[in-house]
Order: sequence, then structure tokens, then C-alpha cells
Amino acid sequence: MLVVKNISFTYIENPVIENISFEIAKGQNVAVIGESGCGKSTLLKLLYGLYNLDNGEMFYDGNPILGPKFNLIPGEECIKYLAQDFDLMPYITVEENVGKFLSNIYKTEKKARVQELLEMVEMTQFSKVKAKYLSGGQQQRVALAKVLALEPEILLLDEPFSQIDSFRKNSLRRNLFNYFKKKQITCIIATHDSTEALSFSDETIVLQNGKLIAKGNSRELYDNPPSFYVASLFGEVNELKLSHFAALEEADEILLLYPHQLIIVEESKMKAIVKQCYFKGSHYLVKAAFERKAIFFEHHSELNLNQEVSLGIAAKL
Repeated sequence: MLVVKNISFTYIENPVIENISFEIAKGQNVAVIGESGCGKSTLLKLLYGLYNLDNGEMFYDGNPILGPKFNLIPGEECIKYLAQDFDLMPYITVEENVGKFLSNIYKTEKKARVQELLEMVEMTQFSKVKAKYLSGGQQQRVALAKVLALEPEILLLDEPFSQIDSFRKNSLRRNLFNYFKKKQITCIIATHDSTEALSFSDETIVLQNGKLIAKGNSRELYDNPPSFYVASLFGEVNELKLSHFAALEEADEILLLYPHQLIIVEESKMKAIVKQCYFKGSHYLVKAAFERKAIFFEHHSELNLNQEVSLGIAAKL
């Protein structure tokens, strides 16, 4: 169990992390999301022990996680951290980078472990290539294999798939997150990609201005976002009122609706003017004007610009 109690951290004047607390069970995949500058990367560095806390405590299995003023070499042995700069040695080969921290006493086992990891990240054909000759995406895949070499108990990943092409990213994420579950590795991933929160994470932590504003089951946070900010991190979202769709006798209600939750109907109180259609493969994302603001909804076919449409709420939210 990873336990974080009321931690705060300041770089210069303004707090970057402010009074954050949470617990993560062993083997859980947890996404940390939020706008740029909200403290995601700093939180991972604190969890790894790279910085000293201003206030608060952190524990893993009852043992304190301490900063550099307590450890000659920052970082905990059972925790591995993958930064956005990859930390590869450019003048040695891919297989040498991956096996850098593996013992040379058992050379057969080391070779097999390196081969296993390179297969997982689909880099076997580059095993003899020096790291400096790799693309950014290839370096990122090698860095992922490297941090897994000693099979950590906690893995901290900072935007680990940001430079990997889309067609390879999907299979790589499936392989890695299945591996984490199989080995019961606790993974905390700082990301801007909502797919990594919704498809691969058991829980999601939401940060805003250094504060934890939401934590819970990823699907539940998506289905019932506590604020417009939280909903917007999962994609386009519309902030509308119930009274936009029907006459009310009771008090009005604010609705947070994703584009797939708005549909064209024959007749509705809500009329919008189509301004742009974006082809998404299986559907179109439509940008429309309503009461001098932009709203978004999905439709199966392209609509005419400046066409007026009636909108309703899909039966299943």
C-alpha cells in the first residue's frame, strides 16, 4: 500500500503541490491527469524521493519514502521512475541500456531478460543499435524496457507514450498494462491522454493548481464528473442547463454532456446552428453555435454549414 499524507512542496514561492493525500493499493494502475503545470510531474518526483517535502509524509508498506536530505542517492530501491528525458546512455546499444542494472554474474538469465523486455516493447531488431541513432519514439520504448528490467514494485511513468506512433502505441499499452497486472506492479502514470485513464487505469487522480480535486474509479469519474474542469480532461464537454431542453416547473439543473450524449431530434426547445464538421472515422464531431457559445455533438453523417438543428439528450447517458 502506498500512503500519501498531506504532502506539500514549493519550488520558489507558490506551492506546486498543496496538501495532497491519497492511498493506492498494490497492483493498481492509477492515472494522474490535469492541465499543464498542475503538478503531475512534480508529484511523481516526490513519490520517487527526488525532492524534499515541505510538509507531510509518504509511506510504502509502512516504510517512509524520504527525499535527498535523508538519502545519499535519491530514490527508493523498489520504486522506478521514467522521466520525459528517457535517461538513456547514447553511446551504448539498446540491449546494453536495457540490461545496464542487471547482474553480469548470471549472463544467460540476463540475456533472456533483456530479450523478453525488448520483445514486449517491439525493439528486438534494434538490439545492437546505439541509442543515439534511435528516433524519439524508439528511445521511449527502450526507456520503458529499462525501468522494467529489475521488476520494480512501484513504477512511476511521466508521459511514457508521448512520442510513440499511434498504431504502435495501442498494442504497446495493452502489452505493458497486462504485464503490470500479471506481476502486480503498482503503476502511476502522469498523462494528458484520456485513453490511458479510461482504458488502462483502475483509478484516476485529478490535479488542478497543485491540489487534488478528484480521485476515484476512472469510469465513474467520466460518467459523473464533479466539475466542468474534470469532464474537460476526458475530451470535449458541453455545460448546458436542463431548461435548454424542456420547460421546467422546478429548479433548473446544470448538465455536463459529452458530444455523444447530444443527438439531433425532430423537435426540441434547443436549436443550434452548425458551424463546422470534423470527420472522426466512425462519425462526425459537429461544432455548433448556441446562445453565442460553441457546443459539440456527434452525428453519423456530415451536416450542412449554417443548418439549424434541434438537439436532445441521448436516452442513455
